[in-house]
Amino acid sequence: MVIYSLTLIQALRTAGHIVMLTGAGVSKESGIPTFREAQTGLWAQYDPTELATPQAFRRNPQLVWEWYQWRRSLVANADPNPGHFAIAQMETLIPAFTLITQNVDGLHQRAGSIQVIELHGSIQRTKCFEEETIVETWIEDGQIPPHCPHCGGLLRPDVVWFGENLPQEAIEAAYIAAETADVFFSVGTSGLVEPAASFPHIAHSRGALLVEVNPTETPLTVLADFVLTGASGEILPPLIEQTWPQKGAAR
Repeated sequence: MVIYSLTLIQALRTAGHIVMLTGAGVSKESGIPTFREAQTGLWAQYDPTELATPQAFRRNPQLVWEWYQWRRSLVANADPNPGHFAIAQMETLIPAFTLITQNVDGLHQRAGSIQVIELHGSIQRTKCFEEETIVETWIEDGQIPPHCPHCGGLLRPDVVWFGENLPQEAIEAAYIAAETADVFFSVGTSGLVEPAASFPHIAHSRGALLVEVNPTETPLTVLADFVLTGASGEILPPLIEQTWPQKGAAR
């Protein structure tokens, strides 16, 4: 087992606010392919960047809806991994904890995380394409995609497509979290996609201890105070065990 730095352990034990930013690498540990790796089988002929746009939905809403149905099936067959559970457990051990995720699969919530800021929405939710309101139930009449029971417009997944703005409330909450963090974790993310890529820099500039958890180097590696090389499911459970030995290991 890796023995973690006492400086890092002490910083975690005394932190008032820990912020965790997660990316596709965390979900990949559960067997969910990254956005661009997901194109297999019948979907291999399509470029995902050309399907995840409002323009694509207007051109062929059935195709886009069915693609997301397929992606939902991938998520439904996946389970949270030890990294997800460790993050959820850490939330219970800190006075204030904020999880910012770029993932849309909902695995953090299934693992028990509560304070989750979803930057890119959730594939589990559905909204009206016209009114942009969340729709939980609709009439299954064989139409693909189904229609909004309120206005009759088409329904779509509640995710952020290329060319769309991220939810303003989520962005504002993420910036506040980054500015007030004592320790900031960047976990399983490339550090390339904005605005998420800027959050670790903001936290570090405000004096937060910056910790990167990733199997490979990223643009953030040179800035991080601690670089923990490996997958989140390998790194985070023993880190929690060593930091809070009386609390037990994450599942």
